[in-house]
Amino acid sequence: MSFVSKFFKSKASVINVLRLNGVIASGSKFLGSSNLSLESLEKQIERAFSGKKIAGVALVINSPGGSPVQSALISERIIELSKKNNIPVFAFVEDVAASGGYWLACAADEIFVMPASIVGSIGVISAGFGFVEVIKKIGVERRVFSKGDNKGMLDPFQPQNPDDVKVITDLQEEIHQQFKDWVSSRRGNRLNIDVVKEEGIFEAKIFSGTKACQYGLADSIGELKQVMRERFNEKVVFKEISGRKKLGQRLGLSSSSYSRIIEHIEERIAFAKFGL
Repeated sequence: MSFVSKFFKSKASVINVLRLNGVIASGSKFLGSSNLSLESLEKQIERAFSGKKIAGVALVINSPGGSPVQSALISERIIELSKKNNIPVFAFVEDVAASGGYWLACAADEIFVMPASIVGSIGVISAGFGFVEVIKKIGVERRVFSKGDNKGMLDPFQPQNPDDVKVITDLQEEIHQQFKDWVSSRRGNRLNIDVVKEEGIFEAKIFSGTKACQYGLADSIGELKQVMRERFNEKVVFKEISGRKKLGQRLGLSSSSYSRIIEHIEERIAFAKFGL
């Protein structure tokens, strides 16, 4: 690279790009897990807001959701550093930003989508299985010893207890309200309240990127590089903030093939809900 090109490049604005791809869940990435969590992302988030001539941080999101706690932790950290360093944040949704994925998108000052992106699913879900009849048929006697009336709550080998169900639905209602409050506070008057009620936006419905813009869930249609060049200048530099390899990965260690297969299946199931 010539001195002249280096000089002009040094004058260019920098957009740090942080990719948030995958299911949101707690857990270390020591053995190569692809889960998004504050633990796995914190160093990347900090690097995204450090450096010179940073014009903005771009979050490229492709996530079907996951843990509301990790979604909140990641989002709060992004907002904290954005305010501290006075750096704007832009979210760019690729295939999907649903449930916790949309929670992450709301950490940005502006949300951009593609026309066919899937956006929304502002809701809470819990799922499981009941095996009461199965263990009867195969002749298994289950023995459980506990202290505390609710210690065996939602035991899949016991008949469903209405009191247990109420505990879970009350908890879901509380978390759902937190989600709605978060979206409302971050989107502000861009979110059309009448449309929220008419279209069931807070009832876990999903929308195309085009509809999301119409309803105020997103700001505009746009692709990362095009939008940032129009917003700043043609010479803007894009810097990918990638995760550094963990010790186990550097030593050539990885999780077992069985664990990786299960993890991959679980992630594909999460994406498959949205046809991806």
